[in-house]
Amino acid sequence: MATPLVVSELSKSFTMHLQGGIRLAVVEDVSFAVRAGECAVLGGPSGAGKSSILKMVYGNYCANSGQIIVTHRGGLVDLVAAAPRTVMEVRRETIGYVSQFLRVVPRVPALDIVAEPLLMAGETPEAARARAAALLSRLNLPERLWSLPPATFSGGEQQRVNIARGFITSHPILLLDEPTASLDKANRQVVIEMIAEKKAAGTALLGIFHDQEVREAVADHIIDVTMFASRRAVA
Repeated sequence: MATPLVVSELSKSFTMHLQGGIRLAVVEDVSFAVRAGECAVLGGPSGAGKSSILKMVYGNYCANSGQIIVTHRGGLVDLVAAAPRTVMEVRRETIGYVSQFLRVVPRVPALDIVAEPLLMAGETPEAARARAAALLSRLNLPERLWSLPPATFSGGEQQRVNIARGFITSHPILLLDEPTASLDKANRQVVIEMIAEKKAAGTALLGIFHDQEVREAVADHIIDVTMFASRRAVA
């Protein structure tokens, strides 16, 4: 089975400039792999470094050391050493991301927000909006909201827009940062089913799920982040 994501000896620390330049080590020597067709879950208590690992894999955080190897365009790319332009290319084509928060341009309708990744990939507007409508319908977002910007939506409604946008593409790797945190039981079940479909299609998923029921339903294996966590302050 292919392994499109390999993390090796990854470390991250933050420098506290307002506290005399003290360096706060977050995680050290993180190593794991995620195979195609499986969902790996980052486990551990709040503050262990799960979100930091996910953000490094996506390129939002720079790692201090180590490697993040992804299969991209038939070759291997180390995102730790890659140029910013390459990181952006990998995001467009290889790594999808569903965050906890919806960050969008104001006044853009929900349907267009969801359809945008397909439009950027070259899909026709009609096909992209049809796929977006199908996902929003499946996630039980009322059709009367599709033409409205989501800034005034409830947290659960915004998250459903976020999930639809993240799941609309066919990225080989999909990162999930608490995708079900704001959802009711019915929509959590929909997301569980959507994750199962991604796995069946060969997607490699890496996620954070604090909801134990969801975690148990989707996880093929748990990566214990406490093994890598560090809270040592270094002058």
